Amino acid sequence: MKKKKPSSISRKQFIKTSAAASSILIVPRHVLGGIGYTAPSDRLNLAAIGAGGKGTSDIANASVNGRERVSALCDVDFSGSASRAVEAFPDAKLYDDYRVMLDNETDIDAVTISTPDHTHALPAKLAMERGIHVYVQKPLTHNIREARLLTQWAEENRIVSQMGNQGASNPYLDMVHNWIDSEVIGAISKVQIWTNRPVWPQGFAKPEPYESQKPEELHWDLWLGPAEYRPYTPDLHPFNWRGWWDYGTGALGDVGCHLIDIPYRTLGLGHPTDAECSVGTIFTQMWTPEYHPEGCPASSFITLHFEATEKSKSPIQMTWSDGGIRPPRPDIIPADHQVGGPNSANGVVFIGEKGVITTNINDSSPLMPKLYLNDGTTEFGPETEDFDEPEYGHHRKWIDACKAGYASREHRALTSSFDYAGPMTEATLMGNLAIRSYMLRRETSEGQMEYYGRKQLLWDGENMKITNLEEANQFVGRNYRKGWEV
Repeated sequence: MKKKKPSSISRKQFIKTSAAASSILIVPRHVLGGIGYTAPSDRLNLAAIGAGGKGTSDIANASVNGRERVSALCDVDFSGSASRAVEAFPDAKLYDDYRVMLDNETDIDAVTISTPDHTHALPAKLAMERGIHVYVQKPLTHNIREARLLTQWAEENRIVSQMGNQGASNPYLDMVHNWIDSEVIGAISKVQIWTNRPVWPQGFAKPEPYESQKPEELHWDLWLGPAEYRPYTPDLHPFNWRGWWDYGTGALGDVGCHLIDIPYRTLGLGHPTDAECSVGTIFTQMWTPEYHPEGCPASSFITLHFEATEKSKSPIQMTWSDGGIRPPRPDIIPADHQVGGPNSANGVVFIGEKGVITTNINDSSPLMPKLYLNDGTTEFGPETEDFDEPEYGHHRKWIDACKAGYASREHRALTSSFDYAGPMTEATLMGNLAIRSYMLRRETSEGQMEYYGRKQLLWDGENMKITNLEEANQFVGRNYRKGWEV
């Protein structure tokens, strides 16, 4: 498909101009409609790629209660939850193919991308090439290579970007930042993270195709995007795709960018130096484990190591467990206290020389930060949160930064622009690289199966390469269906 370049003039570039230029071209609000009125020329034209599910709230929040104009919506199935976005924005033009939308709607200023994980990278790339600012749901991309590319493209095209891990804008994270920065628990050596995910079907063979069951309104080929073509398969769209590597990124992709964000940000971490994992094994018959490398496991345990940083002072061992498996409770935390969030279902624990810090997941839950020191001192944040803006203003702050322009104060203040979100996503997806390598196997000359990827994988982060198992590097990126390459 031939790519159109952004218009050389008009309102898209006008939005990015200086305040001086804006003062000449924008009609003052008080002239048109009184205090609080937003002049038409001061409104962004927004579009949504993926308007159902999380996409419905993403585009609604980005519109800032109608302050901005939603001019286009794209979804592969407007008969489902995406119909709510159509009702909310009846003047928006509707598309089923984002490539067509981006070609036709040349006046789009910013776009939200809230599709399944495997279709994040290409629409973001096409939008950024056109000078369109992008908000992309977590995880930023389906694989490490794509995360690196999106980070580079945002910088090269001077794009104001934000990833949809809205908890990064939670003001109560400042409590954790302050505890870390003041070194109140001393040097930190370990971080433990866990989740109750997956909460969708996962860990068994992929469902069989059943073409006759395809909903008439669903554009299946567009939904598949870069994934290998297969006939319509029930129970993938709109939610359960998360458990299959062709489309999703499992428990790590679902909540890793919420949970791992907390220590990654507060400790100033970089590339992990290595990754190692184990996964839960399911037996449906004696001595014969189920083997489904096409899908994510029912549970996993992952260990990553990071070099010391200015904030961490010492090397960090980070562990991740999912499937409801939790790490042991630190002795310093009383036996009747919840660890992490409610029912201890999700959480993060920082383990330092002088005590521990715990938090809940940071998505839209009470963060519940807690400090326990060895001398008996404790400090707890609130167990309820009451904020005026949805999702901590994560979308509105991105919109304000789009108006202020690339490298503006508002842009630099964003908590998950791609210069941060890209490297953090890479670190998160290292766990999936380890899981997929763990499932590599070959038959020995004795007729036994050898699982040769079950080792500590050494990572050269700068060059995106496993240095001690070449076969593992196939999972740094992916194979793309023709016409959907990134």
